[in-house]
Amino acid sequence: MIALPDAVRLRASDLATVGLEGLRGRPLRALLSALGIAIGVAAMVGLVGLSTVSRAGLRQEIDQLGTNLLTVAPGTSLVGQTSTLPTGAEGMVSRIPGVTGVSAVGLVPDATVRRNDKIDSSTTNGIAVQAARTNLLGALSGRVRSGAFLNDATGRYPAVVLGAVSATRLGIDHAGEHVYIGGRWFQVTGVLNTIKLAPEIDRSALIGWSYAGSLGFDGHATTLYERSTDAAVQSVHDVLGFTVNPEHPEEVQISRPSDALTAQAAANRAFNALFLGLGLVALLAGGVGIANIMVISVLERRQEIGLRRSLGATRGQIRLQFLTESVTLSALGGAAGVVIGLAICLGYAASRGWPLALPGQTIAAAALAAVAIGALAGIYPARRAARLTPTEALAST
Repeated sequence: MIALPDAVRLRASDLATVGLEGLRGRPLRALLSALGIAIGVAAMVGLVGLSTVSRAGLRQEIDQLGTNLLTVAPGTSLVGQTSTLPTGAEGMVSRIPGVTGVSAVGLVPDATVRRNDKIDSSTTNGIAVQAARTNLLGALSGRVRSGAFLNDATGRYPAVVLGAVSATRLGIDHAGEHVYIGGRWFQVTGVLNTIKLAPEIDRSALIGWSYAGSLGFDGHATTLYERSTDAAVQSVHDVLGFTVNPEHPEEVQISRPSDALTAQAAANRAFNALFLGLGLVALLAGGVGIANIMVISVLERRQEIGLRRSLGATRGQIRLQFLTESVTLSALGGAAGVVIGLAICLGYAASRGWPLALPGQTIAAAALAAVAIGALAGIYPARRAARLTPTEALAST
């Protein structure tokens, strides 16, 4: 009787060498197989990373702009008529404990702004003409892109400051130009940057409070902007309506502009589960591709399997060989996907000027999922290879 050689225990290094042999022999096939996993991991890391970066950027904007700004606007009466804010509302609000600043704008009715007097007066371009207090920019933490904001001197003359959107719609990018408002020529003394907490100012043409009276402005503010200390925001909010209109506080609308940014950040977080699901679907598709390739690999390498079995390799060693190959293939694809996803996050954060906030848990979960899917994809091909007897494998060549 011929004695078969005893099975030799494979060391980890030997197992890795044997397992990677199939990948080195077919590099293009391995690359295409790993690509599916890389796409899935990149989708998970990239999509969740973009959401995380966006949230970090919004939080940074909120911290810079502050959450202590409240706006007051007239509501409607019980009979459905639009209310008005009292002319002394600003002074009353400024006396509330904790208030650090109050400013206002007032809509100038029937006034439109046009690039020249040849344009029909009914063409508004969605731009509102508003009287503005000289301290408005400070209250809103806004910045002037060109020129200067209204002051006590320019506010008495036909001077106008354009919001960012208004300037774009009128084709004006710097101060010094002229526009036609209410049948008069106004000099553009300033152009504003976008004001995140007051988008209505972006679509406005701001003129001096005192000069606006000559265009039919009645002196009633249509929006108050109030700043207070962070600790006093809620207490100020609670008494603001009664202070502005003691007789009918229910006719006063109070809002906190920063809540919109906070809600946007919360919405980005809510989408994370959807992004993870999309990435997981792509990962599963990549896993199916790896399983298919491994089954084909087993069929193509039956001679190798039979030879190794006849030389003493156990079923367990054959199983580990193909499992190692499948997991390695998936792990390499996962690593490539992580790199691609992080590059997407880095590029997006740099383009927006936002801090790079990496989704650490998602990166770890994506890498582990890639390895797990690689193991699952390799179980059936590995078991199929291990079930082959030496005579079956060699007889099929």
